[in-house]
Amino acid sequence: QVQQVESGGGLVQAGGSLRLSCATAGRTINPYVSIYGMGWFRQAPGKEREFVGAINWTGGGKTYYGDSAKGRFTISRDSTKNTMYLQMNSLNSEDTAIYYCAAGTGTRYYTGNEYEYDFWGQGTQVTVFS
Repeated sequence: QVQQVESGGGLVQAGGSLRLSCATAGRTINPYVSIYGMGWFRQAPGKEREFVGAINWTGGGKTYYGDSAKGRFTISRDSTKNTMYLQMNSLNSEDTAIYYCAAGTGTRYYTGNEYEYDFWGQGTQVTVFS
């Protein structure tokens, strides 16, 4: 089964940067089901989980971003390591959240709809302080 493991979270001062990693391993049980995209989501205390962005996993690596990430966050991948990254710059207190990575077998993973994602990591905490 597909497994996701996030790392790289921690404490960072406002205005600083942080890079998260998501290592993926395993295969889908159904050989006809593929991972089309990988996504990052986050959940702040008392708020619903929010789509941060996603990257195409099977093709050219096109990226998609939620409104909160545009211009500050960059998603990339290293296919040789089966790892996705989230580079976060200009962090502020509103970025404090648990960040999750997820693997999507749905072809519309780029919409950020959680139903397009089947495999989730445990999450990594990011705390931004001023």
